[in-house]
Amino acid sequence: MSRTITIDPLTRIEGHARVEIELDDAGKVVTSMFRVLDFRGFETFLCGMQVEMMPTITPRICGTCPQTHHLASARTVDKVFGVTPPRAATLLRQALGLAGIIHSHAIHFFALAGPDLILGLDADASQRSIVGLLSAAPEVAKKALRLRTLGARATELIGGRSTHPVSCVAGGLAAPLGAPRLDGLRRIAAECSPLARELVDFARAALLGRRELLSLLPLETNYLGTVGAGGALDLYAGALRFRSADGARTVDMSEDDWAAHIYEEVAPGGYAKRVLCNATGEGQSYRVGALARLNVCDRIDTPLASAELEAFRELGGLPCHETVLYHYARLVELLYASERLAEIVADDEIRSDDVRTTSLGTPRSATAHVEAPRGTLIHDYEVDANGIVTRCNLLVATQQNLAAIDRTIGLSVERLIDQPDGVLLNGIEFGVRCYDPCLSCATHRVGEMRLEVVVRRGGSEVRRARR
Repeated sequence: MSRTITIDPLTRIEGHARVEIELDDAGKVVTSMFRVLDFRGFETFLCGMQVEMMPTITPRICGTCPQTHHLASARTVDKVFGVTPPRAATLLRQALGLAGIIHSHAIHFFALAGPDLILGLDADASQRSIVGLLSAAPEVAKKALRLRTLGARATELIGGRSTHPVSCVAGGLAAPLGAPRLDGLRRIAAECSPLARELVDFARAALLGRRELLSLLPLETNYLGTVGAGGALDLYAGALRFRSADGARTVDMSEDDWAAHIYEEVAPGGYAKRVLCNATGEGQSYRVGALARLNVCDRIDTPLASAELEAFRELGGLPCHETVLYHYARLVELLYASERLAEIVADDEIRSDDVRTTSLGTPRSATAHVEAPRGTLIHDYEVDANGIVTRCNLLVATQQNLAAIDRTIGLSVERLIDQPDGVLLNGIEFGVRCYDPCLSCATHRVGEMRLEVVVRRGGSEVRRARR
């Protein structure tokens, strides 16, 4: 039997995706596939560019997390020319990345995930949105939107624009911030910390109030994130660390060696490439993002986030395999980002006018990474002797999570296949939403917010649902 259902309004998935599920004769899920149908082609048309232009162009890939494309590209271009930015520039770059984390995590939890977690999966579709959240918890929603605004404002002060920043260049920053912008950044940091603490307290209570959801989608995978000195959580630079699914093994590697441990393959029926790893076993899937970062790090070096990490691990264990706890992990990182931003703006070094190393070396191919809100972001450039890009490879978080998203969809379907279309679709979206996917990044075209689910048994379509 084939059925088509149209649901309006459109819900909270960025981009154009199609879900296909294959069932066996017993009704069990054989395969589940998240097909990303947008196409943008950045990796192709960036070839031929002057490499020093890459930090300006690559943020256009995404309007949601342009800070991290800007930073990953700038770090790569630093290595292309063999330069190390002054400490003041490095601190301000880190602050720019933290602004991106604050902006993205605040809006994701309270506008995208919040309607499900706070209002409930069974809430009326017309209310299960930021509008319904504003009605149910207006003060909390306003404060969350204020925190998002502060992240955007900090991005503007450091990056020159609130979207698609332009300040990072080879060797550091284009110019010092100056006293007025530094004062504005300090005011933002002072406002972020108490807001983050208040919102995390509310969101934690909302999560724990729906414990039936927390263990809904368990999935054992390997994990990848970045750690700094002593295994501390690091979002800007450090070693890439894998942790095995059983937690018994960790593998640290340099960003320069990524190709020895992870590889891409074309995902059938879509434009996003999957990424698999060999670090803990041949051809295994792994996850990145907030959950993965908390699973691979040994500690967090800010007090409030450190205490919240302990609470997180008491709830989910180490490693934590509960997919829904991605949302809690983002709360821990929201605290960390606000605390670390306050530390940076209190450092007198950011007042320095020395923010750029201008003596550039001979261009060479290079790779660098940062931690984006959605997970590890790797930029890999090959250049010729004139500094012209001859090959560009971008490994973004959503690509790396695709295999896990497929499996999560399967788990959702197993629990909801007998439910009405609306419940089935929202349940699938709820699982996908845990990863906060960015399909524009994953395919490198601004898509439409559509979802299609196709269920097959024995190769024949038995059900189709759209929104």
